[in-house]
Amino acid sequence: MSVQIANTEEEMQTVREIRSTVFIDEQNVSPEEEWDEHEYESNSVHLLARTDSKWAGAGRVRFSGNMGKAERICVLKEFRGTGIGKEIMQALEDYVASQGAGSVLLNAQTHAKDFYEHLGYVVTSDEFLDAGIPHVAMEKRL
Repeated sequence: MSVQIANTEEEMQTVREIRSTVFIDEQNVSPEEEWDEHEYESNSVHLLARTDSKWAGAGRVRFSGNMGKAERICVLKEFRGTGIGKEIMQALEDYVASQGAGSVLLNAQTHAKDFYEHLGYVVTSDEFLDAGIPHVAMEKRL
């Protein structure tokens, strides 16, 4: 398994395909909600994860002050439970730390809360809806 920053247009197309499959097709998030104004901002970095032979997951991180905000973390169904999500988050955290930020924030779907808690994230909000899906805000200090 490996995780890299998506730098080329071809890699960004792969990010879009993975996110479309997970969020739009599986979770019924509208394209208008999935593709937001942060896609191509200079402070947005997109990550791609792969197994030995196939792209398997994606994510995005944006920066605000001394914090990185993890967003759109997803793994294709066939690769869930293989450690790809953990690899994406470790690469994202390493990148955030390399940029001098001290913590990572994220809004986790409630079904994924335990996954993030296992990685050291702490719930910082009550439950709320985002794109019609229950979420909680979480934070991890690096």
